[in-house]
Amino acid sequence: MENNVTEFIFMGLFQNEKVQQLCSFLFSFFYIILMTGNFLIIMTIQRSPNLNSPMYFFLSFLSFVDICYSSVTAPKLIVDSQAKVKSISFAGCMVQLFFSHLFGCTEIFILTVMAYDRYVAICKPLRYMTIMDRKVCSVMVVTCWLGGFVHSFIQTILTVQLPFCGPNLIDHYFCDVHPLLKLACTDTYVVGLIVIANSGMISLSSFVILMGSYIVILLSFKTRSSEGRRKALSTCASHIIVVMLFFVPCVFMYLRPSTTFTEDKMVAVFYTIITPMLNPLIYTLRNMEVKNAMKRLWMERLLDRKKRDSGVKLSGIGIAPVVPVSTRVAGKKSTISP
Repeated sequence: MENNVTEFIFMGLFQNEKVQQLCSFLFSFFYIILMTGNFLIIMTIQRSPNLNSPMYFFLSFLSFVDICYSSVTAPKLIVDSQAKVKSISFAGCMVQLFFSHLFGCTEIFILTVMAYDRYVAICKPLRYMTIMDRKVCSVMVVTCWLGGFVHSFIQTILTVQLPFCGPNLIDHYFCDVHPLLKLACTDTYVVGLIVIANSGMISLSSFVILMGSYIVILLSFKTRSSEGRRKALSTCASHIIVVMLFFVPCVFMYLRPSTTFTEDKMVAVFYTIITPMLNPLIYTLRNMEVKNAMKRLWMERLLDRKKRDSGVKLSGIGIAPVVPVSTRVAGKKSTISP
C-alpha cells in the first residue's frame, strides 16, 4: 500500500478554546522557566572552577539535553494552542519523531551514567578520580549520544516505511510512535513488538540498573557514620527524584502494546515539559555547592557592573586620565617624577 498522506493534524491536549488559551500561557511560562533554569546551570558549571567534578560534568549535559528535548515539542505545542488547525507535514512529523526519541533516550542513558557516578563516588571514594577521569566521562557522554541515535534511528525507520493512506488525525500534540502506528494502513503487530523491545526495554533495563546502583549504595551505609550517611543521601536524593519523575512515565508509555490511552497526552506533558523544568530546581535547591557557585557568580557580575558604572561616572565629571611616567613635550622626552 502506498503512502498518500502529506500532513498530519494534531488534536492537541484540549478542544475547548478557553482552555487552550490558558494552556498556551502556562506552557509558555513553563518553557521560559525551563530554558532559564537549565541555561543557568550550564553557565554556572562552566564558569565555576569549584564545580569540576564528574557529577557536575554530567549535570551540565543533562541540562543541555533537557533544553533540546523540550524544544522539540514545547514551541509547537504553544503555537498550536493558538491555532485552529494544528497541522504538521509528513517530513516534519518524522523529524520530530526522530529528535524526540534521540534526546529522550540520550537523557535516559545520561541519568544511568550519573547513577554509576554516584555509586563510584560513595562506594569507592579513594579511587573515584582515577575511575571517573575526564577521558572516561567524555567517552560515557559520547556513548550516551550514540545509543540515543541508534535507538531513534530504529524507531524512525520502522515508522517512516509504514503506509499511511488516511485518516491523518493524530490524537496527540506531537508525533510519537504509538499514535502513528494507530494510523498505519497495515498490520503493525510486529512493528509494535519491536517498539516495545526498543523503547520499553531500554527504559526498563536502565531503570533496573539505576535502582540496583542505589540499592548497593544504601547497603554500603551500614559501614558509614551518621554524618557520612547524611552526605551520601543528600548527594543521591536529587538524582533519585529526577529518575522517578522521568522514568515512571516513560515505562508507562513504552513498556506496553502499541495502544493509545486518553492519559497518554498528559503523561507526555509531564516528561517532555514538567520534568525538564523541575530538574534545575531540584538540583539547585538541594545542592549547596551549586547555590553557592550561583551566588558567587551573581556577586561577581554585580561588582563588575558597579565598577563599570563608577568608571563611566568618574569620566563624566572630568577626572583627568592618569599621566604616564614618560611623556613627550615639544618633541623632547621628559620624565615626570611621582
